[in-house]
Amino acid sequence: MVFEKIKEIIIDQLGLDEDVEITPETSLMNDLEADSLDAVEIIMAIEDEFDIEIPDEDAEGFKNIGDIVNYVEENK
Repeated sequence: MVFEKIKEIIIDQLGLDEDVEITPETSLMNDLEADSLDAVEIIMAIEDEFDIEIPDEDAEGFKNIGDIVNYVEENK
């Protein structure tokens, strides 16, 4: 499932505990306190995992994890 894999990537990239609650409504910046470098690294990891390219202008439009999941599902 795309959401579960993206959740794993985010937990790994941010060094979070496995039991942290991440939902489609979770915001990388606001809820998980990721900075812009973290966000770039997460997007790059997602691109590698799903073998897609996410243009910066699209990535900047992501408000929460659900936006990322929807983008990946529509473009993989």
